[in-house]
Amino acid sequence: MRVDAVSQWLAGVNWLFFWSIPVFTAVIGWLINWTGLVMLFSPVRFHGVTVPGLRELSSVLPHPVQEVPGIMQGGIGWQGIIPARAAKMGSIAVDKAISKLGTPAEFYQNLEPDRIAEHIVELFGPELPGLIDEVMRAEHPALWRDLPPAGRRAVIARVRDQLPGVVRTITTEIGNHIDQLLDPKIMVIEHFRQDPALVVRIFRDFGQRELNLMVWFGGIFGFLLGIPVAVLDHTFHQWWMLPVLGVVVGWVTNALGMWLIFEPPEPRRVWGVKVHGLFPRRQQAAAEVYADIIADDVITLENIGDFLLNGPRGDRTRQMLAVALGPAIDKAAGVVRPAVKVALGRGRYESIRQAIAREGVEHTMTPFRDKDFSREQADKIRTLVATRTQELPPRDFVEMMRAAIREDEWMLYAHGAIMGFGGGVLHLWIFGVGGG
Repeated sequence: MRVDAVSQWLAGVNWLFFWSIPVFTAVIGWLINWTGLVMLFSPVRFHGVTVPGLRELSSVLPHPVQEVPGIMQGGIGWQGIIPARAAKMGSIAVDKAISKLGTPAEFYQNLEPDRIAEHIVELFGPELPGLIDEVMRAEHPALWRDLPPAGRRAVIARVRDQLPGVVRTITTEIGNHIDQLLDPKIMVIEHFRQDPALVVRIFRDFGQRELNLMVWFGGIFGFLLGIPVAVLDHTFHQWWMLPVLGVVVGWVTNALGMWLIFEPPEPRRVWGVKVHGLFPRRQQAAAEVYADIIADDVITLENIGDFLLNGPRGDRTRQMLAVALGPAIDKAAGVVRPAVKVALGRGRYESIRQAIAREGVEHTMTPFRDKDFSREQADKIRTLVATRTQELPPRDFVEMMRAAIREDEWMLYAHGAIMGFGGGVLHLWIFGVGGG
């Protein structure tokens, strides 16, 4: 009896119409995942229009709506989900990976402060005569003018002799206080916020092949899901069936796509088949890409120097270095210091001392701004970050990569549902109900 019912059902199928449904859902599935990737990554900056009063209104809107890019800024438009959440990913990346490198002090030691000190001496030495001449002309021009050339050279030579010890004192002081002066988390967050394209590069540079594969899987999922949709549509012959089931197909296609990228974080067998998330299986390659970006664009020696002097704790750095330079200047004055104090007056001597210290702070940070030297040191940072990222437990790695978009995945699912609904309506318009 059941065989007869099936035979009768098969005999009544319009096969052209029947197979048009999975083909249609395959195309829609491909388009859903392709446009989903566009939504994830583009545009890097917000594109849209400002709506008066929306910023104030956004605070009372449901939290998921607030998370739509642009709403909290009072605009209607779009920014790629990943670049919009760049700062958040940076924060989680530090918590999950970079912080495990050790304390900022350990991190600083890996940058070879002795090598930094040597480089400071190399760069600072030739500038010493000009620095001392500039300070003395500004602070006590008469004394400096009346001093014989041999006396000036002697002052400069003594300061130059003291320079290596002074510089080592400075790099040691930075190392001793680096935990209070340097915050890698703030550095990463700010650089990702200022340049969200860096986060897009992390995904694109190592995962473009997997992302393309996900798009094609969207077509495969769409086709397979379209078969039961075709069966239901032929069985019930309801005009609303395809649009409603299109919503389900669209939502499930995007959900499967996200699952395919990130899950499972570790290899496991499902029904005898080994499955492993597309991104987790590329953790080693991802670590190299991530380390390149961090070392070349974020935690560079140049950026560390800029953060130390101009970051939120820059005043403290300057004060600490100036205090460290003061005794070194006294030492450079040597046995003539009491006589110099008498000749100049204590207040004038202190003024010159402080002026040299202030100028010295800027000059001692010069190697941090030396791009060639920074690139040399970048290899050490790259090795550190790559090693630690490779050593992350797979679930932590997935969390680091996915956390930036987890709260916004509903937008991708909703986008798939809307496209699925539109695909169902379009198929209904072209073929009618049951192909009639």
